[in-house]
Amino acid sequence: MKQTYFLLFCLFSLIVTKASAQEDYVLLPENFVIHKGDKLNLHLIRVNQFTMTDELKYEASKIEKFDIQSGKRTTNLLTVAKDSASPIISMPLESDGLQTIHMVRKSITDDIEADDFIKLLEDEGYTQYAEKAKNGSKDSFREKYTWYLKSLIEVEKNSPNGFEKPLNDEFEIVLKDNPYKGNYGDDVIAQVRLRGKPAANVVVLFYIRTLKGTDVFVQKLSSDKEGQIYFKLSREGIYLLRALYTEPSKEKGADFETWMTTYTFGFTSSNEMPNTYKEFGFGNKH
Repeated sequence: MKQTYFLLFCLFSLIVTKASAQEDYVLLPENFVIHKGDKLNLHLIRVNQFTMTDELKYEASKIEKFDIQSGKRTTNLLTVAKDSASPIISMPLESDGLQTIHMVRKSITDDIEADDFIKLLEDEGYTQYAEKAKNGSKDSFREKYTWYLKSLIEVEKNSPNGFEKPLNDEFEIVLKDNPYKGNYGDDVIAQVRLRGKPAANVVVLFYIRTLKGTDVFVQKLSSDKEGQIYFKLSREGIYLLRALYTEPSKEKGADFETWMTTYTFGFTSSNEMPNTYKEFGFGNKH
């Protein structure tokens, strides 16, 4: 994409911002670039501003979907993962090309204190709902929320294998460009989708955790009328796209319904990346 074209969409210019205090679920492969036949060791972590707060063991009772997409082939990981496993998956990958790991956590309904919920709404840009909540008399709100997680890995070579196709989640981020084929400074387009359609004016937090260090860079993007966001491959490291969408619930038993999504992938100038679990200070097991 030409820089002049990019500048026309000033709404999507990267703006440094303070990230939300909301904790996020993230899929973290130990290696984003692996060789055919090597093991995929996949961790499920909880992060705040892309700093790990906890590593989770696999709990089948909390997972709705768990699979890996390679072209037209889908492998159901629900039949592979074992309860209490950490990493949650450890299995060899025999198909080459780009592969999308995909997880949907079962919806949870919980109460949240009014002050905390109002702050969350303000942090996420839902000021219209925040003002309405402030003017109400509720001490707490009941929120139904669902998490959608993706991670993109390269196995042997970066042939596309359909990574850019939506997975038809209620709320998701889809990469339109292949980050493993990119070079420093290249533009990447992603799309935010809600109920199968492009979602405009959704805030997306864009994180980069650098190689060989603990530096985390965060920027704020906003989707255009086509649901698209634009960012650059500016540093080597782990990339995280994170978005949240909330609206008044149409179901009984909840005041609001919230959908959250995270998408991780790696970028390096070479064809190799270090063990991310160890390199990024997420543990010393390996």
